[in-house]
Amino acid sequence: MRINISRTKIETEFVKKVEELSGQNLLACYQCGKCSAGCPAVSEMDILPNQIIRYAQLGLKDELLASKSIWVCATCLTCNSRCPKGINIAEVLEALRQILLRKRRDYVGPAELSEEEIGEVPPIALISSLRKFTS
Repeated sequence: MRINISRTKIETEFVKKVEELSGQNLLACYQCGKCSAGCPAVSEMDILPNQIIRYAQLGLKDELLASKSIWVCATCLTCNSRCPKGINIAEVLEALRQILLRKRRDYVGPAELSEEEIGEVPPIALISSLRKFTS
């Protein structure tokens, strides 16, 4: 994938919005990768947690908001506890979800699920959902 990076892309309202919603300083991350190394959901992600922070730093809005990783995150907070800079990465992911949800865009709509699928949803999905909307 070829990514076009420019100063205008980095200094955007999107970057400011992510920092405002998450309460995190994106530039504090120096890409050590500890968040990705400890993430239990990393095998299902298309963009790793440290890469999500990097994409956000660079203002790559379209790539981030199209990623399934922001929905795969179980908000277990392992990434937060492993970050040597004290960045709450789960809050950044929550901010990205909120940006989409405020535009009425969700990864899976409950109306799209059959009764059988709803019956097979693991309890951790419900717990994760509650965390995502109350953090």
